[in-house]
Amino acid sequence: MSVSKLNCIAVDDENLARKLLQENIEQVPFLNLVKVCKNPYEAMEALQENKIDLMFLDIQMPGMLGTKFLASLKDKPLVILVTAYDNYAVESYNLDVVDYLMKPVSFDRFSKAAHKALDLFKKNKPSSSLPAADGTLAIQEPESFFVNVEYSLVKIIFNDITHIEGLKDYIKIFITTQTRPILTKSTLKGIEERLPGNFMRVQKSYIVNLDKIQSIRNHRITIDKFDIPVSDSNMEELMSAINYQKS
Repeated sequence: MSVSKLNCIAVDDENLARKLLQENIEQVPFLNLVKVCKNPYEAMEALQENKIDLMFLDIQMPGMLGTKFLASLKDKPLVILVTAYDNYAVESYNLDVVDYLMKPVSFDRFSKAAHKALDLFKKNKPSSSLPAADGTLAIQEPESFFVNVEYSLVKIIFNDITHIEGLKDYIKIFITTQTRPILTKSTLKGIEERLPGNFMRVQKSYIVNLDKIQSIRNHRITIDKFDIPVSDSNMEELMSAINYQKS
């Protein structure tokens, strides 16, 4: 299997450490640095808004340990821990990380860890697909994901979502298990890329769970007490998505 580049992020609270990580990443031909993050909360935003294959993660950071952040992730990328402390080695093994690098990290050691991640990525890539009954490959989709809400990571079950509303740099996620929506910093495009196939953008500011639609009338979708607009450009696609056929 050919792999062009691994999208990666670097997470460290120290400015010099972030700079060194960036320099090392930029020297590895198959690594594409998407973002450099100062803390786990910035990292969570990057994971929400981009497809990240590999994360270089510091451990000792204010607010949340890197290991705690990693343990909270449901669908985590490959992870290489980069730390000045050796007392997290056992915990890191339990978290199934690719490698454990001690600062200061030589480029040779960094490169070996990056190549190890590339090898694992190649091996694990096909495992996300399982054979269906007809022998074709069916993608096994995750059932949930995490979002950052007021300095906490909150688990969202896909099936609980009724719809999502975009508000510039934030989104509201409406779920069946609580009356108030969940507000998190993300773009609608970023969250759309993480949703399974039963979700659809029906208007520039709205994504709906097709399974939760109760009725459609005059370019408006009804889900419980909510009335959600459908744009003219999305109406035909919506009708096709719900298998509607004119009689």
